[in-house]
Amino acid sequence: MEYITEPLTSEKNKILCCQCGILIEPNAANMCIGCIRTQVDITEDIPKQVTIQFCRNCERYFEPPSEWVACSLESRELLSLCLHRLKGLNKVKLIDACFIWTEPHSKRMKVKLTVRGEVMGGAILQQVFIVEYIITNQMCDDCHRSEAQDYWRALVQVRQKSENRKTFYYLEQLILKHKAHENTIGIKPIHGGLDFYYSTESHARKMVDFLNSVLPCRSQHSKRLISHDIHSNIYNNKKTYSVEIVPVSKHSIVCLSKKLTNQLGGLNPLCIVNRVTSAIHLVDPSSAQIAELPSSLYWREPFNAICNPKNLVEFIVIDIEPILDKDRKYFPGQGTVSKKHVLADVWVTKIENLGINDSIIHTRSHLGHLLKPGDSVLGYAIKDTNINDKNFEKLSSDIIPDVILIKKHYPEKRKHRNWKLKRLNKNFTESDDCDKDYDEFMNDLEEDKEYRQNVNIYKKPDVVPVDTNDMDDPNIPTITLEEMLDDLVLNDDNDIDMQ
Repeated sequence: MEYITEPLTSEKNKILCCQCGILIEPNAANMCIGCIRTQVDITEDIPKQVTIQFCRNCERYFEPPSEWVACSLESRELLSLCLHRLKGLNKVKLIDACFIWTEPHSKRMKVKLTVRGEVMGGAILQQVFIVEYIITNQMCDDCHRSEAQDYWRALVQVRQKSENRKTFYYLEQLILKHKAHENTIGIKPIHGGLDFYYSTESHARKMVDFLNSVLPCRSQHSKRLISHDIHSNIYNNKKTYSVEIVPVSKHSIVCLSKKLTNQLGGLNPLCIVNRVTSAIHLVDPSSAQIAELPSSLYWREPFNAICNPKNLVEFIVIDIEPILDKDRKYFPGQGTVSKKHVLADVWVTKIENLGINDSIIHTRSHLGHLLKPGDSVLGYAIKDTNINDKNFEKLSSDIIPDVILIKKHYPEKRKHRNWKLKRLNKNFTESDDCDKDYDEFMNDLEEDKEYRQNVNIYKKPDVVPVDTNDMDDPNIPTITLEEMLDDLVLNDDNDIDMQ
């Protein structure tokens, strides 16, 4: 008996292509891949050239119907915008999409697309093609409004009623670091402050909230009716926010009321403003006691500076005697005593009275960790100053010192700096006094490490590094500025000039 066995594997039957005649596997079109591509184009409904609008002022791309989107070159956001602008893409299945490099200034973008579609009764065809996007310049609506004269819907007026503007310069650096001015359509420096113009009220409120979070200030608002549609009950208003910053600055002398001194833990009425951040940092030179005065508490009992850094006088230290902890007076309910400062009795004389025994003045200072005989120190001659303040007039003459020392002075310190700060406006300084205040502000950044933590510092190009003294730590007499600013941002960007 013979057994008939079938082969385990059998070849599929092949047919001839109806166009070129080569052997192919059977398909719905009865044509090879090459002939199908010559006969059918699944990308014929997709345009190979598309125009995209770009605003040069704000560097945003237009996305219909009315949105402008900020995208960087060859980013995922820009690729998504390009695909949305491509008509006919919904008729095929998108497999892959990527950018092809082009010159950034060529105003051309090329996107390589891989699509797949069904042709001729079920056959699947995959095709690769390139779409060229032409970038044309078109000004967006927001930039149109900013270019129009006097067009704004909300205004934020920032003011400080102070002789010294160091607190205002500190605020300027905070605005630049946190980019709080991005939504402004105009910044105008005026006497005593800045005006920020906005196209929408929400952006103005956001700026006011930022100012309240970084500095002790208070605000109020008002609005003015521009037009009113009685049929649709639509009002067109212009809103103005007025923000007032506390009128004190770093190294100012303030005189507190009796109620305020009790709330701050028995602080001496005459205090030095150590820093102005989200709160006012005070230090008592007679006891080295420190306190933080929040914004809400300040506006309940407001006060002004009785002495400003413009009134600083240079003294020479004749002798100094540190006060031990056992000799210091403590009382129940006393506030925090600074561990950074050292309380000491100091005998000083004015630099012009050096050599006259009768001119030696005794005072108590919190700078015992920095001073030694022969040093130069800056302070206020309270006895020789005409002070007009209601809280100061209530003080007893026994607790008013003749001199209040502020900081150690380095007369031989070099003023040349290899770093710079950005500015909101190059014409921000209006006079020589403003230039002097700005120079003092930069000195404060060099001397106080905690004060410059929230400030971005930028390196000047092609400048030889200069050594400077770190006044915070007497154990380190000389360090380079790069070492002193190692935790800060260094860049070679140019200054900002916003009109």
